[in-house]
Amino acid sequence: MSHNSFGHLFRVTTWGESHGPAIGAVVDGCPPGIELSEADIQPFLDQRRPGQSRFTTQRREPDQVRILSGVYQGRTTGTPISLLIENTDQRSKDYANIAERYRPGHADVAYDMKYGHRDPRGGGRSSARETAMRVAAGAIARKILPPEVTIRGAMVALGAHEITRANWDWSQIGQNPFFCPDAQAAQSWETILDDIRKSGSSIGAVLEVIAENVPPGLGAPLYAKLDADLASALMSINAVKAVEIGDGFTAATLRGEDNADEMRMENGQITFRSNHAGGILGGISTGQPVVARFAVKPTSSILISKQSVSADGENVEVLTKGRHDPCVGIRAVPVGEAMVACVLADHLLRHRAQCGTRY
Repeated sequence: MSHNSFGHLFRVTTWGESHGPAIGAVVDGCPPGIELSEADIQPFLDQRRPGQSRFTTQRREPDQVRILSGVYQGRTTGTPISLLIENTDQRSKDYANIAERYRPGHADVAYDMKYGHRDPRGGGRSSARETAMRVAAGAIARKILPPEVTIRGAMVALGAHEITRANWDWSQIGQNPFFCPDAQAAQSWETILDDIRKSGSSIGAVLEVIAENVPPGLGAPLYAKLDADLASALMSINAVKAVEIGDGFTAATLRGEDNADEMRMENGQITFRSNHAGGILGGISTGQPVVARFAVKPTSSILISKQSVSADGENVEVLTKGRHDPCVGIRAVPVGEAMVACVLADHLLRHRAQCGTRY
């Protein structure tokens, strides 16, 4: 299987399977001299870690990261940084009854069509378990970005149930199991997701990531648009089916005078009166907050029988037992943050290489 890497100057390669002995990543292109330890990475992994509430998979993985290379005496050396997380709570027997059956909504059938072989244990390489390494890489990417850059994510919709944006309060993110900035919405979501979980089903979600104090000038006008790379990175996350930048699809419903972000000079600086563009114009950051949203489909592994076929070409029924997220979108919030961080770090290094500007 090829294409296990992403990024250009800041490049991340991940490896490992859901039920293998370990998962890992190699981060190449990190500048030397940056303070880095496992303690800088672990808090972000803890946010994504499974089993923290009844609304996520009960697989118990501590997700303790180890740095194997690229750091000496607490600082990066400029050489590849190798990261390792051991898998400790695999239950491969849960997948024995579906080893030869394609799970509807999963990548099983597509993998077999392409490779003629697949690892059925938790999806193998296609499992969301791989995203732990993206989160670890994202923690390193944050160290490259200027300290004033903040990257925060939130769940803004559980299925069709959206937050009230007037209630947005970042301090609520850590006060509920949904990364939800609206306390009232989070309370109602608990009842909704409890009912879905008890029925053996699942539900999708919409997540929003906002990067503030992003330097202007990141990105390039044609084939290295910042928004294009953000969309590609977010679309590469498991179960993501759509990405929006700024107003996204809503922009198509606006008139030109409503969509354009008007500008004025204030204290010798260009200021914008709105941010419909999501902080990116012509593929280049403007200095406004970079805003991206992505939609995550319902978890495909459910306890409701669905029609499918087997590897032998027989019509079968599939019911997926095991430990699964009733809403995989919950743990996708820190993953989305990490991918945005990786893209911004990569573009910052590219900008320095071409323009020589250091932020």
